[in-house]
Amino acid sequence: MATNTDLPTRDSGASDASVAGGRKRIGGRTDYAVFSVAAAAVTAIVVWGLVAPDNLVSTTSKALDWLVVDMGWLFVLSASAFVFFSLWLAFSKYGHIPLGKDGERPEFRTVSWIAMMFSAGMGIGLMFFGVAEPLAHYVSPPPGTDGGIGTAMATTMFHWSLHPWAMYAVVGLAIAYGTYRKGRRQLFSSAFIPLLGRRAEGPLGKFIDVLAIFATLFGTAASLGLGALQIGSGFQVVGWMSQTGTFLLITIVALLTLAFVASAVSGVAKGIQWLSNINMVLAAVLALFVFVLGPTVLILNLLPTTIGAYTADLAQMSARSGASGNSETGDWLSSWTIFYWAWWISWAPFVGMFLARISRGRTIRQFVIGVIVVPSAVSLVWFAIFGGAGISEQRAGIDIAGQDTTEGQLFGMLEHLPLTGFSTVLVMVLVAIFFVAGADAASVVMGTLSQRGALDPQRWVVIFWGTLTGGVAALILWTGGDTALSGLQTMTIIAAAPFVLVMIGLCFSLYKDLSSDPLIVEGKKMRKAAAQSRQEISSR
Repeated sequence: MATNTDLPTRDSGASDASVAGGRKRIGGRTDYAVFSVAAAAVTAIVVWGLVAPDNLVSTTSKALDWLVVDMGWLFVLSASAFVFFSLWLAFSKYGHIPLGKDGERPEFRTVSWIAMMFSAGMGIGLMFFGVAEPLAHYVSPPPGTDGGIGTAMATTMFHWSLHPWAMYAVVGLAIAYGTYRKGRRQLFSSAFIPLLGRRAEGPLGKFIDVLAIFATLFGTAASLGLGALQIGSGFQVVGWMSQTGTFLLITIVALLTLAFVASAVSGVAKGIQWLSNINMVLAAVLALFVFVLGPTVLILNLLPTTIGAYTADLAQMSARSGASGNSETGDWLSSWTIFYWAWWISWAPFVGMFLARISRGRTIRQFVIGVIVVPSAVSLVWFAIFGGAGISEQRAGIDIAGQDTTEGQLFGMLEHLPLTGFSTVLVMVLVAIFFVAGADAASVVMGTLSQRGALDPQRWVVIFWGTLTGGVAALILWTGGDTALSGLQTMTIIAAAPFVLVMIGLCFSLYKDLSSDPLIVEGKKMRKAAAQSRQEISSR
């Protein structure tokens, strides 16, 4: 049964594709229009941040305020729509369609696939906010709620489970299906071929690809800077340094950059997979450590409590907007839910493309369950353990919530458990490896986007984007510190905000593509033939 029903598009890499073992290497030639425009845009923003960091923060903050206040309704509606669309695809007749040829086996083992998914998706985010977010909602409950530990955990799960991963799933599905099933380039622009035809290869398509590189680089650079700050705080906690200076932070950034560039050039099957598997084991060790030495009974009780509260409140939380309460509700939504939806969408270009890269051979049903359901379950356990430990200490009179920084709350919680030195070092190692694996994946994705969708971009391109990412983080920390990092985070969200429209378009494009899939078309023919046969029999 044939699967690739549409031929490669014009200049789609057919001329430089080689077949080995039944697999195509698509692309390989640098698209200098995309590469040059993306590099120039990055340089312009970096110069702005270095020359006038206060102006960057002020300007981007105003733009972000408009985005989350006036356009919040779009994020609220689309986030829930992505959840429904993804789950519907998985459990409909489209769920058995493979992201590849019929009968093709998955490229990576399931354990490694899930590990890489977390490293690229939100592994470092779970480290940052595992204690901080449940504690924040417990101490200051969302407006219009009764508060309490159930509300705190349900709100946290709402921000970290189905909705963000559905955003990643929409992007990953559209690109993986077009690449592995249809033989197109692994590009955002190529995913719009069913809707736009050849126009997807023109200026509009290149603009989308540039925007994806832009968002990926600045999001990764901002995370690198924040990771350096967290590792620096760990140095203070274990007593290795009384105070962390800028030179130490720059050194940390340089070492992390060297590590993830070296990993990236070794390829996905080696560097990223190896690091992700290590991190899965270390994260499990840290979680088990806190579970056993922390408030074990409370954590166990939190699991059913969180599931019940999340399930009961899901519809209300999904529909909550500025019109559902007073100005306090609107301010809270802007600071939390809508900000989160904008932030996850800003990461969707990178994470979605990487998920597509590692998901060859999976069916749509396997992909959606793996990308949405499994991470949601792991997030539930993670936040129950770390959020439960933080809330337990807060209840006992230890002001964990009063720590100055997010990383301070994590280390503050660990300080009141045995073996503080061990757990603190483990956290620093985890943050470092999570970031290295994530930035490794980001470098490969940027290389793919700037080399016409090459599944294995050339080393020099990967090294260029990886080094530039580290250089941006180092320069910003050196000249502007926390203030400039905040500006870059905001700029990432603003630049990637148009992707909410891109992602809506991807849903329509993917549906149109799937409707003409050979398995679906042949299924319709078989059902029609069976119906005609039954009709003929009944008429005799």
